[in-house]
Amino acid sequence: MKKFYPTIYQKSIQDINYQKLKKNGVRCLIFDLDNTIALIDQEKIDRKTKKLFQTLEKDFQIIIISNNHVERVAPYAKELNCDFIASALKPLKKSYRKIQRKYHLKKEEMAMIGDQLVTDIYVGNKMTGCTILVDPIGEKDLKITAFNRFIERRIFHYFERTKQMKKGEYYE
Repeated sequence: MKKFYPTIYQKSIQDINYQKLKKNGVRCLIFDLDNTIALIDQEKIDRKTKKLFQTLEKDFQIIIISNNHVERVAPYAKELNCDFIASALKPLKKSYRKIQRKYHLKKEEMAMIGDQLVTDIYVGNKMTGCTILVDPIGEKDLKITAFNRFIERRIFHYFERTKQMKKGEYYE
């Protein structure tokens, strides 16, 4: 179950201590899109998120990685002035290797930020030095995500039962 355990757990992307990440050598922030940065049916980035990304781009390479299609991901990446990988097939490693090669990054220089244990945190634990779980910003999910959420509930139940982590009790 350690493969699903995040390094950091925060309520949202707004609550993450990015300066601590920078101090620890993180140079690249890899964000999931749906329910991490934006609601699944949201078409525009809210001002608060846009402002956060404008601040982060001064210190980090920022990449959006999503299993969603390019038509969904590209407009967000353009608006946030960052790179992206669509149709990433998370939790497969291929997209993360591509990021490492393109930006000449070591595993420990990358942090994965997402709302799903089964995709984001699982692959992030294999391919990055830091994984950050955030609560989904909306309750509505893509149909394919429903199965992942079922598995995720069981994993959270295990973490709670073994007193490792409890949903809603944040740590860094």
